[in-house]
Amino acid sequence: MLITTSFRANEQTIETAKALAKDLHGEYIERRKQSVKQLAIKQGDVLVVGKERFEWYQPNGEKFFFHPSSAMFRVKRVLRGEKDPLIEAAQLKPGDSFLDCTLGLGSDAITASCATGANGEVAGIEKNPMTALLVREGLSTWETGVREADEAMKRISVISGDSIEQLKKLPDRSYDIVYFDPMFEETIQESASMMPLRHAAEHHFDHETAVKEAMRVARKRVVLKDHWKSTRFTTDSYQFQVMKRKTAQFHYGYISIEEDKSTKL
Repeated sequence: MLITTSFRANEQTIETAKALAKDLHGEYIERRKQSVKQLAIKQGDVLVVGKERFEWYQPNGEKFFFHPSSAMFRVKRVLRGEKDPLIEAAQLKPGDSFLDCTLGLGSDAITASCATGANGEVAGIEKNPMTALLVREGLSTWETGVREADEAMKRISVISGDSIEQLKKLPDRSYDIVYFDPMFEETIQESASMMPLRHAAEHHFDHETAVKEAMRVARKRVVLKDHWKSTRFTTDSYQFQVMKRKTAQFHYGYISIEEDKSTKL
């Protein structure tokens, strides 16, 4: 991977790019007047470090950068006292702890952080190290103009790694809610901001093992967001209570740990 800077970068931005090159075991190269396309010819992926954001250019030509996107619409609804399906499915309350095992762009984690408040705890696991890097940086620096949203983003901890391996490291009953939003088995139309993420996302996911570990880690609920046709909601090992939404292509399902104490983990 090549790491460079935006045009006319200041010294601090250059030093940040050099440090990231070491951390990512990549190669730092001065931008000069070279285009990203010219740099990509040399070595596929290119990370461009700018003063305001990082941009990741993938070999297929797509560009990925952090943006709170749909989270802002959801946060504003929550602040107005309106309902959000994730908050309802998880029964999130101020002070709760929430673990997002499929962080992606962080939209669900931001919404959860807004709901759990200053005394809550929200963490997100992201397997792709580049996605984790960009989202971690974005959550800590992005300014939305909405104080509650900015504070909610800064409270989120980003963990780079495999979700199942991370779950196995956690003690029993260490988070109130454990949440999954895996790549859908059925394809739906996605926003432009999500398309580059699809190429970087984890497509092979051992869901049964993940849910088994989640049921051990969660104190209150395990929540799954998936396509309404998904077979993941019901297996021989577990069954989610599905909150069906007539006009939505995806549903939320949950397993209540308090009601399912007899489940063999």
